[in-house]
Formats: sequence, structure tokens, C-alpha cells
Amino acid sequence: MQWEVVIGFETHAQLKTNSKIFSGSSIQFGAEPNTQASPVDLALPGVLPVMNKGAVEKAIQFGLAVGAHIAPESIFARKNYFYPDLPKGYQISQFEIPVVQGGSVTCVVEKDGKSEVKVIELTRAHLEEDAGKSLHEDYQGMTGIDLNRAGTPLLEIVTEPVMRSAAEAVAYAKALHSLVVWLDICDGNMQEGSFRCDANVSVRPVGQKEFGTRCEIKNLNSFRFLEEAINIEVRRQIELIEDGGTVVQETRLYDPDRKETRSMRSKEDSQDYRYFPDPDLPPLRISREWVEQVRSTMPELPTAMRARFTEQYGLSDYDAMIVTQSKAMAAYFEAALAASPNGDKAAQAKQIANWLMGDVSSTLNRESIDISAIPVNAAQLALLLQRIADGTISNKIAKEVFAAMWQTPSADVDLADKVIDAKGLKQISDVGALEKIIDEVMAANQQSVDEYRAGKEKAFNALVGQAMKATKGKGNPAQVNELLKKKLAG
Repeated sequence: MQWEVVIGFETHAQLKTNSKIFSGSSIQFGAEPNTQASPVDLALPGVLPVMNKGAVEKAIQFGLAVGAHIAPESIFARKNYFYPDLPKGYQISQFEIPVVQGGSVTCVVEKDGKSEVKVIELTRAHLEEDAGKSLHEDYQGMTGIDLNRAGTPLLEIVTEPVMRSAAEAVAYAKALHSLVVWLDICDGNMQEGSFRCDANVSVRPVGQKEFGTRCEIKNLNSFRFLEEAINIEVRRQIELIEDGGTVVQETRLYDPDRKETRSMRSKEDSQDYRYFPDPDLPPLRISREWVEQVRSTMPELPTAMRARFTEQYGLSDYDAMIVTQSKAMAAYFEAALAASPNGDKAAQAKQIANWLMGDVSSTLNRESIDISAIPVNAAQLALLLQRIADGTISNKIAKEVFAAMWQTPSADVDLADKVIDAKGLKQISDVGALEKIIDEVMAANQQSVDEYRAGKEKAFNALVGQAMKATKGKGNPAQVNELLKKKLAG
């Protein structure tokens, strides 16, 4: 039987406010346990929550960025459940009327060497408070409770169940992560829990309309673990069903050491939480004027920047999407273009985009660093690409120069020139010198010469390769091709 995977996502983005969502307590990470939990966070008798205006404005920013409807009135509700690190015995969240409704996130899915643009529809995004944290590893035979995180403002972002593979889920998670960091509403630190992903995974026979029973994999804090967990859970469900078993709706945790998901608790439905409006909080009312005020303070959004890059610089839609995957990469692209000499800006933009998608991205991935920490700055890359354009070096030699620049970082703008001179990598463009080398190559490879003159085009490539080898890769490729063709025609 062929199976179809169905994935929906719930992401908790911790909002970059100075204080908690309903109190003035600090949200600084790493403080001593239980030093940042106020009476309001603990719901002690006689205290009342007060809404954090900054958290609301960050939710509005997100809604505008994803093209969602901003509810003019939304309601805070109490979500009732027991957990040791939930001091109130309930969580203040939003249920029936969330602040952000609908919207979508566009992502690029890489699969089998191909790239596909996919739009992921959102169901909602709502404001809520975080719970505390249970510390299992620091206390032998006991569990410690740290309530510093209790009351931290969260935006829970929920998708429709429209993803059909782990690759799509990872692409969406990366795009969403990039967006909230771009907007500066979340720092995106997955290791500190600022951006936590929960994947709802189910399988069904291909062609079946009804969804299968879903399992939620909680608190996935890296994109690699996210992909692993989904693939492993999919295999578990398929094997279970094919062996005659039944998938149980539950919450599961991913164990990256054992490469398995394991049951954590049964998964509740919404009615089990006994939601009701919080009597201590009035409805949240957001005027059109407030929305427009927030809009006026927002940075240029990725969608607008992509449109500008295609119109202003002639980039393709795909190239524009790739270079705007993060705010830092977009800034690097524009800085490199600004540092380029006067000339054909469209050609320069395409060359910079190609390098960002190629050597720059592959090296960043290999070194596991973000472009914000790249050792080769934008002006240095611009000069390197200028040396390709003016014929000083070939594209192949430029890769060698780039690698050297990466390994020996410097603030010198002319770093590329220094590396080229130090390593003697300038192209040989002297016609006389090249003709001499080509004559020697033809004399040493008479069979290839005869084959080319007999109509075998592949023989030409072999001769070019020998000529480039003789110049130790420093021959100007265009000149080598041109001179070799003239001599072969003679």
C-alpha cells in the first residue's frame, strides 16, 4: 500500500519584549532559578494580570507580514491542565478568537536536487504565556522546577495540515524562523527555547480523504532533529498499521541518541482543557489606527524586497527568494552590490547571487555558521568578483582565492588582490605566451588534433584541458579557446 504523509505545525516563538506578557518580570535567559517569577506569574491571591502592549504589537507585525487578518477584538482564555511547572494550574492563552487569523508563509523546498516554491497556509497565531521548566537532569532522583520562564510571552503559530514530507516541514520551519528574526520579534535561538517546533504527524493511504490519527512530536529544537523525528515517526506509524496495530493519538518526544520517538502522554482535545474566558482580562481591542501605526514602523518585508530585487536588478524570482531567505543575507547581497564598480548592475547582481547560492552558502553550511558571522565581508567579495569580470583571474581560480580569504580573514578591502599576488594566481592573458603553450600542447597531442579535424568535437575539450593544465589553471579560458580554434582551423 502507498502512504501519504500529513503534517501540521505548531510553533512557539518567544517574543522579544523586555518583560513578561502579564507582569513586569524580566525574561532574561540564564538567570538563577526562580529569581524572575513574580506573584502575578504565580497567580497568588490578590494579583491581576496586565497585558504587555509590546507583545501585542509584535503579534500585529507578524500578522501583517504573513498577510493575515488582525482581529479587531480577541479574547484571552484559561486553558486548564495540571503540570508541575504550571504554577497557576491553567495557562492564559487564546482559543475561539485569536489575534491573528489566516495568512501564509512561502518557502523553498529542496528535494532530489530540485527546488520548489511552496506556500504554507496558516490557521492562526495567538498570544499566550509560557509555562515554567522542569529540570530532570540536575537533581538525582528528583525533578527541579524553575519558574523563571512562567509568563514569558509567546506567539503560537499554527498551520493547516498541508505539508506532505519532512523536507516540506523543514523548509517551512526555516522560512518561519527567518521571518520572525527578520521582523525582530523573536531572537530565534532554538537552543535556548526561543523558537520551539511541534509537529503533528499522521499517515493515510494515498487517495483517502479522511486524515489518519495524528501524533504530536513536542519541542523539536533543531532543524536536523525535526527532519529526523518526522521521518522516524512516519516509519513507526506505517509499520504499526501494516502490522495490524492502531495509531493512538498522543504526544511523543524524540530521542536523537536512540533515533526513536517515544510516548510522553495521551494527547488531549480542546474540550479536555475546559477553556473559558479569563475573567481578569478584558477583550483585546485593536483599532485600525493602531495596526497602521505598527505597519509604519516595520522593516521592508521579504516579499517586498524580492519584488524590488527582480524589478531593480533583474534577478529571477527564484534568485530573489534565495538571497532574501534571511535579513542578514539580503543585507550582504546589497552591500556587495553597492561595493561593486559602476557598470552593468544586473550582471553584477546575478554574479553576486550565484556566489551567495553557491560557494558562500556551501561554505557557511560546512562551517555551520550564519552569514552574519562570515569572515569575508561584502566589499571583499565584490572585489573578488570584479577580478573575475576584468579577467585578472578565472572563475575556477576565484574559488581558490575565496577559500584562502576565508581561512585568513582580514579587514583589508583589497584582500583578494593580496591573495592573488601572494599565490601568483593572475591569469595568463599574453597572446604570445598562450600561443607558445598551445603549440606545445598540439604537438604533444597529435591524435586529439587529428580527431578534432575529423569532426570529433570532444577532442577539442581534451585539448583545452591539456592547455589549461599546462598553464596550471592560470590561462585565460576565453583566450585559450579562441587561440586553439584558430590554430586548429589553420
